Amino acid sequence: MNLKAVRTLYLAELARTKRTMLQSIVSPVISTSLYFVVFGAAIGTRISEVAGVSYGAFIVPGLIMLMLLTQSVATASFGIFFPRFSGSIYELLSAPVSYAEIVIGYVGAAATKAVALGLIALATASLFVPLEIAHPLWMLFFLVLTAITFSLLGFIIGIWADGFEQLQLVPLLIITPLTFLGGTFYALEMLPPFWQAVTLFNPVVYLVSGFRWSFYGIGDVSLAASLTMIGAFLVAGIALVNWIFRSGYRLKP
Repeated sequence: MNLKAVRTLYLAELARTKRTMLQSIVSPVISTSLYFVVFGAAIGTRISEVAGVSYGAFIVPGLIMLMLLTQSVATASFGIFFPRFSGSIYELLSAPVSYAEIVIGYVGAAATKAVALGLIALATASLFVPLEIAHPLWMLFFLVLTAITFSLLGFIIGIWADGFEQLQLVPLLIITPLTFLGGTFYALEMLPPFWQAVTLFNPVVYLVSGFRWSFYGIGDVSLAASLTMIGAFLVAGIALVNWIFRSGYRLKP
């Protein structure tokens, strides 16, 4: 593997993030803080605790996961879409760079940004409520693995999209609603039995649950189920990217 090529793509993508610092870093953190303030103030006065954890602290992992998923997808999708839009992707594809190196460079940069945002959001949340992380290594593991997996999904969306509107389609109409309905602001046990069963078909439930378990040792599903789901996402993403480059889908002029 040409590490120099990977490093060049990786640093180029991070440089783009630095040039748009206000939009890339400040805006997502402010949005997450507003979620925290609004939901914590509006619902926290009515629900003091959930599963033995104060409501304000309970929603922190879900809010971080919400930002992590949306930002991973948005950053990676735009990163690979813009070269397609400008036509410079053909120069990249004709360069002595393997497909794996292209994916690692773009996905790695998007995942790095998402992890940084997640840690910043965690630090911001600690200013509002006292936090404890029961399993810090597991927390970092879920944070990094989720960022990589959904950056890979964003990379796929960036290749699939025909325009800037389609780049927003999946994050706004699929990922954000699934995250809101995936236990971000409530525990599944608070729902009627029928809706508990329906919610288990939402894959984001397993991601939020596993991440929350790393904080408080509680979750709506087992740790094994959470790991299985995120592993399945990752394997499916790798397989789809491999097919895209082998078939030339959306990459041929």
